[in-house]
Amino acid sequence: MALDAAQPAVAHRAQPLGRGSLYGLLLVGMPVFLVGWLIIFPIFSAIATTVFVRQPDGTAEFSLASYRFFFTDGYSLNNLWLTLWTTIVCGLLLLAIGLPIALYLRFSGGRLPAYVQGLAIFPMFVPSIILSYALIRTIGPNGTVDILLNAVGLPKLPSPYLTPWGPVIGLVWDNLPLTVLMLTAGLTSVSNSSIEAARDVGATPIRVFISIILPRMANSLLVTAAFAVLGIFSAFTLPYVLGPASPEMMGPFMQRTFADMNDPLNALTQAVISFGFCLLFGIFYVWSIARNREGR
Repeated sequence: MALDAAQPAVAHRAQPLGRGSLYGLLLVGMPVFLVGWLIIFPIFSAIATTVFVRQPDGTAEFSLASYRFFFTDGYSLNNLWLTLWTTIVCGLLLLAIGLPIALYLRFSGGRLPAYVQGLAIFPMFVPSIILSYALIRTIGPNGTVDILLNAVGLPKLPSPYLTPWGPVIGLVWDNLPLTVLMLTAGLTSVSNSSIEAARDVGATPIRVFISIILPRMANSLLVTAAFAVLGIFSAFTLPYVLGPASPEMMGPFMQRTFADMNDPLNALTQAVISFGFCLLFGIFYVWSIARNREGR
């Protein structure tokens, strides 16, 4: 009897894939192929190019000279530090600004939240180059802020334009819409009944936020931080237009090394190092998500 019961299961597993299954594999295979072709292959190609350096006689020799140069060159390290500093500051500011807006949109009613959401999402439809020159005309020397201060007899304020704070302002403005949308989506997992139950037993708003809201949107915070870090670390337009010439973020640094200095090897090395820092955060993000799923 046991053999008879096992035979249908074996026969069922041995059945060939149907047309629907083949269509499903095709739909999954195409994105995987594109990711491998457009992302994974260029990454390994860049690593191989920077590690196996082509010699004048046409042979390839294993060498880490370009990496040693980067980590011993003061200017390169200053650029890397500025990029890390900008990424951390922008990430913290995005959470500090976006989270209160998301909380207000989630737990408020009426027309006003709709207008607030529209204003928060508006920068998403403004190209980065337009945003850059708008900020120059606003906070740059002799910009709108200076004109208004001069009109009321107040002294000029130091302009953040062409300082490390210039890209910070632009990147926070540019990434705020996506941050608000993702945090608002994460807050949908918080039910109104749990909030009302906590208030009925005398919980303060701070206690409700720490004990109920924050634990349920931990994954959303990680996803938001991941998108912010990857976008800010690899930013080019806003740091190039608004930031200082020295030190500079890794995006403009790579472009200048490749185009202005005609040094593709060191530009590729800078790209690989940038990818390595993003990969470290990506591994932490995947590990955190997997741990949260195992704890459910």
